[in-house]
Amino acid sequence: MAHGHIKDKDDYLKRPRRVEGQIRGLQRMVGDEVYCIDILTQVSAATRALETVALGLLDDHLAHCVVDAARDGRPDAEATLKEASAAIAGLVRS
Repeated sequence: MAHGHIKDKDDYLKRPRRVEGQIRGLQRMVGDEVYCIDILTQVSAATRALETVALGLLDDHLAHCVVDAARDGRPDAEATLKEASAAIAGLVRS
């Protein structure tokens, strides 16, 4: 069974690479003692980029894994829904 995010795999690989570049930039900024507010702005941008990845994966998971499990009446349907709910709770807490 293919996971829902597979169709967007290239995008899901590119986005974390961009975030990785942002994090390296943050390290340089701290090392270069750049103005604190400028660093915080970049931290916020990296955080938003990761949130975008997380929300996209969550949306794909709900649209594919959870819907498929419920529609097909699979025995793991309830567990899949609980897993999604826990993932949402984790994102809300972060």
